[in-house]
Amino acid sequence: MTSQTETGGVTGTRDKDYNLIWYVESCLDNALRLDTYIQDAERDGDSEVAELFRKAQADSRKGAELGKGLLRSRLEKG
Repeated sequence: MTSQTETGGVTGTRDKDYNLIWYVESCLDNALRLDTYIQDAERDGDSEVAELFRKAQADSRKGAELGKGLLRSRLEKG
């Protein structure tokens, strides 16, 4: 469990930067995981569930792209 006062002294990465990196990684991980869920639903012939997971996967990809863009702009600033 992390301290509520950790601001980069322990990790070397400020909380907001770490949080942004974590967010991007989580979105990408979710997109990968949903691919498996889509395949499971399709294998069972459940197009309704597969479509739900496709939409969620698209949202996860969008979140990752937005986060990567923000992270990129911040890294370029130094």
